[in-house]
Amino acid sequence: MNKPILRVAPPYDESEIRSITQGFEALFGKKLDFEVVPDESLLGGFVARIGNRVFDASLSLSPFREDKVLSARDMDFLEDEEPELESVSDFLRRRIEQADLSPDIYESGSVKSCADGIVQIDGLPHSRYGELLSFEGGIVGLALDLRLDGVGAVLLGGESVLPGTQVRGTGHVADICVGEELLGRVIDPIGRALDGKALNAAQFRPIECPAPSIMHRAAVNTPLETGILAVDSMIPIGRGQRELIIGDRQTGKTSIALSAILNQKGKGVLCVYCAVGQKASSVAGVVHTLEQAGALSNTVVVSASAADSAAMQYIAPYAACSIAEHFMLQGRDVLIVYDDLSKHAVAYRAMSLLLRRPSGREAYPGDVFYLHSRLLERAAKLSPALGGGSMTALPIVETLAGDISAYIPTNVISITDGQIYLESELFNAGVRPAINVGLSVSRVGRSAQTKAMKQVSGSLRLSVAQYRDMAVFAQFGADIDAATAQMLRDGERLTELLKQPQEELLPLSRQVCLLLAAENGVFSETPISQVAQRRAALLSALAAEEGSTLRAVDSTGALTQAQQESLVACMERFKARKDGEGDAADA
Repeated sequence: MNKPILRVAPPYDESEIRSITQGFEALFGKKLDFEVVPDESLLGGFVARIGNRVFDASLSLSPFREDKVLSARDMDFLEDEEPELESVSDFLRRRIEQADLSPDIYESGSVKSCADGIVQIDGLPHSRYGELLSFEGGIVGLALDLRLDGVGAVLLGGESVLPGTQVRGTGHVADICVGEELLGRVIDPIGRALDGKALNAAQFRPIECPAPSIMHRAAVNTPLETGILAVDSMIPIGRGQRELIIGDRQTGKTSIALSAILNQKGKGVLCVYCAVGQKASSVAGVVHTLEQAGALSNTVVVSASAADSAAMQYIAPYAACSIAEHFMLQGRDVLIVYDDLSKHAVAYRAMSLLLRRPSGREAYPGDVFYLHSRLLERAAKLSPALGGGSMTALPIVETLAGDISAYIPTNVISITDGQIYLESELFNAGVRPAINVGLSVSRVGRSAQTKAMKQVSGSLRLSVAQYRDMAVFAQFGADIDAATAQMLRDGERLTELLKQPQEELLPLSRQVCLLLAAENGVFSETPISQVAQRRAALLSALAAEEGSTLRAVDSTGALTQAQQESLVACMERFKARKDGEGDAADA
């Protein structure tokens, strides 16, 4: 052990020094030969360092206590003023430090090296994984690599530290503010407001929490409607499910997730949108879209942009998950979108390589599967005994050249309860959303659909898949029989029927009516170019003539035989009118 050091404020009295040293000798049960060092920065008291332990009983501001007068309870922003964005270290240090002058006992270490935001530290033998570390000068880091001879940490801000800098463990793991105050706000992964408004949160939750056990979960059987006909009919999502959205860049992945968030407005489902490694302009566009649609008031946006450090991008999904988890434990339903986990894995890989961890496939560390499994397993439908709340996760993963067999896509596919695969060829052909029904699946399946949707969507997925398979052969001019030709004609119209602009969200009753119309051949003779126009005309006619039936379907989720017959009769009248108009036009 190094020689113990006792720093005292000058001038000091030898009798006081003897009293202090005798106290420590009684505490440790052995003789201690202190090196007494006068310290002009101390206004009173003393700081004793014995091995890795520091006993701070000073009456002044030590390097680790320099902002005691700026504690959380003293840092109340004025409501009528727009606060400046604090630095990461200032914000975290204000959260960690306490505003009392009682003796402070902690372990201490020293920095060996610092490069690329990675710090190697000697000492801190009892540091915990994920613990916040406070560096001399106020910089804050996160312990991620625990060794027998020291600790490897990442700095959460853009600062740097010098070798020899003293560092201490705070005893706190990283946490995030939670609660109703966050709704409608844009924050970063440590809880700083990014929208220029004051944020006074009173509740906090650790960013890493264990997932609910099997006994604490309930069956996923309540639909989470996205408003997208192709998704709700063929790849249904249930509350508490984890449904992956996967595809190449610029194929509409974020659009599907954003539509799902917009469709929850007024349905009692809270939303959390987590942007990882996205451009700040893209995040601003999402916030603007939510605000214009009136959906921002029930949404929390957590953003770690591409300009933020890898450590901030690493903790962002866990922080967003804790915010959603807080609402779930209150018995509420939450939808959380991770956009996207590919960039999250890249940030973790960068940190792991800099921490000199062994690399594996595609240079990712061996625990990259655990990185996402411990995040996505927190999504669940809780049992009634725990309030019955749910967290539905929509993680997004970006593929390269459609390769879903790459490391991260296969990992996340194996963790989630299904995937929505978006194809570049379909997107470029004008099919929006560009869902490949052959590779897309929902493992919850029809148990997460309403009775009305089950009645009308039974063979839809098979019909679309058969059409797209047969269309590949037909484009080469292969000879086909009449039945196949009819299937191709019906498939073309069904594909047009499933096309849907991002801004158009269909309630359950409209979706049921469109599928019922397709089943009864309302669009069978309609030219391809006029399907969208005729679809809009049909919905208008149904709203005018069968408004009460549509409202009943939306409220009950069921379609009785009488209601179905009434809707089909209205569709037949519509078809007769349109066919008559077409004949008159031809004449």
